Amino acid sequence: MSSLSPAAAVPPGGGAAGGTATAILSPRQVTAIVGVLSLAVFMSSLDLFIVNLAFPYIGREYHGTSLSSLSWVLNGYTVVFAAVLVPAGRWADRVGRRRLFVAGLLAFCAGSLCCGLAPGVNLLIAARVVQAVGAGLMVPASLSLLLASVPPAARSRAIGTWSALGALGAALGPVIGGSLVQLSWRWVFWINLPVGLAAVALAARVVPESRDEHVQGHPDLVGAAALAASVGLVALALVEVPGWGWGSARFIGLLLAAAGCAAAMVFRSRRHHSPVIELGLLRSRTFSGTFAASIFYYAAFGAFVLNSVEFLTGVWHYSAVRAGLAIGPGPLMVLPFARLVAPWLAARLGGPGRVAVIGCAVNAGAQLLWYTQITAHPAYLTHLLPAQLLGGAGVGLAIPSLLGAGSASLTPSRFGTGSGILNMARQVGTVLGVASLIAILVHVAPADPVVAYRHGLALIIAFFAVAGLVSAAMLTGRPVLAPAAPGRPAAPSDPATSAGPAASAGPAASAGPGGPAAAQPGMVTGR
Repeated sequence: MSSLSPAAAVPPGGGAAGGTATAILSPRQVTAIVGVLSLAVFMSSLDLFIVNLAFPYIGREYHGTSLSSLSWVLNGYTVVFAAVLVPAGRWADRVGRRRLFVAGLLAFCAGSLCCGLAPGVNLLIAARVVQAVGAGLMVPASLSLLLASVPPAARSRAIGTWSALGALGAALGPVIGGSLVQLSWRWVFWINLPVGLAAVALAARVVPESRDEHVQGHPDLVGAAALAASVGLVALALVEVPGWGWGSARFIGLLLAAAGCAAAMVFRSRRHHSPVIELGLLRSRTFSGTFAASIFYYAAFGAFVLNSVEFLTGVWHYSAVRAGLAIGPGPLMVLPFARLVAPWLAARLGGPGRVAVIGCAVNAGAQLLWYTQITAHPAYLTHLLPAQLLGGAGVGLAIPSLLGAGSASLTPSRFGTGSGILNMARQVGTVLGVASLIAILVHVAPADPVVAYRHGLALIIAFFAVAGLVSAAMLTGRPVLAPAAPGRPAAPSDPATSAGPAASAGPAASAGPGGPAAAQPGMVTGR
């Protein structure tokens, strides 16, 4: 493939394994593709929030299980998911993005089934690992399929819809989960089966296949293993640091081991004919800037969701369902801002990077507003709701624009790899934010709990501010495609780099798979 047009896609049932067939997609076909990929993102977002809500009920059934062991129902998923993302994205580019997307859906459904049937906590954790592998295969393939299949002119609205449906999954997760756990916590996993199987059937029917036709030889499996180990060790260190301490030998040792694995991956990537990461990709200013900004942004977002849930249930004593309903208006604000406002601003301001700066500022302002209004006495309509609505608007502006800026620098041959790297930043950032906030919330004083939550808000504001500063420094210029690897032609012109401000809105509404819902509010650390 050498362009972003749908002509580079293989229609379902057409094209040989090593070639592509020319196809011009109609608006109806584009709508169907977006719908199928959005369904998968909705499912992953819904599952994440339902599982977090079900965690206390799981603990009651497995009475006597230590908190450290039970925490891996959540943290095992996090570590494996983060480790699989980038190798899976590279593999998707090679073997076929639709093929890996469907494989990920099937693995996710199989893991969900086994989670619901698990007779003990150890088998439940093992089934969650299967789920994590499925999500790690599905997530980068989902974004890369959207970028490869949807024409540039329709991309902003298409991906805006896709990311907003992920937010809707987040909004509905606590509400649906609160109802299902009244029957049994096992239903929070089984609810994935009808949605996932429907997505598998529809993907095989309507989503066109695409792959990197320039790959030669076998992929670097050793480099992929080194990268997976590096990311997994970082995630493990972050989920355990509240119990170990930031200066502990175990925490520092894991970080050093992760750095060693990363160095081995870089060494392999410099010499292998088909590396897991083409290092030229990281030399793109917009791509590396998006990677850095995303880490800080999702650190803020992950801490924000956890801070909100803990405050509503612990200080205002809301039930799980009522807390979900209270948080819901924020994610619902994402749809109009991601689908309409972010692309409109990108076209007028000169690119999605500038919209990302605005989104980060709006998010920081929303948390500052809540910082000044927070009180131990419930006052939802006058104190919390305005900040929730403003924060939802900021998410709708920032998340699509951050990923839009990063994807604008990708050639078609790197859609899967780039998607995996950007989603790895999202996952690592979320774990960093949650771990940092837990270190603050362990000091909640029963006499005045608001003090600790206010400190948490200060942390969240700082993360949002740093994300905005990084975006302003690195993403406000014109995106430039990363240098092509030897033997691979770069895309002749990316719409975000060659057609002026209006065209730069093409990927402006891109959002991380799972959209803003991909935070991990209920992450538990073994202490």
